[in-house]
Amino acid sequence: VQLQASGGGLVQAGGSLRLSCTAAGRTFSRYGLGWFRQAPGKERVFVAAVAWSDGSTVYADSVKGRFTISRDNKSNTIYLQMNSLKPEDTAVYYCAADASSWYLASPDYWGQGTLVTVSS
Repeated sequence: VQLQASGGGLVQAGGSLRLSCTAAGRTFSRYGLGWFRQAPGKERVFVAAVAWSDGSTVYADSVKGRFTISRDNKSNTIYLQMNSLKPEDTAVYYCAADASSWYLASPDYWGQGTLVTVSS
């Protein structure tokens, strides 16, 4: 499985960005896909996940109400719409896929990171 992420950049606090991750290499009907992030000097943490089969979603408390994850089955792409961004959202964001749990309990595949920087 190959995961190609894009969409990071520099934005002011309160602004928006949309990340994309295109998956290739397998059928994903039973997969969970989503995003983790790693801020400088901190561990990588879960952000959001979507079940490929039925579109169920789950979010970290820190992003609920601000971020929305979605999927496009036709293009094998997931999106992370990030609104009301805060400086503490600054991190490298990683796309991930899990063949066993839709909520990304233990991802099997990782994409390259994309940097999101939120200025105050």
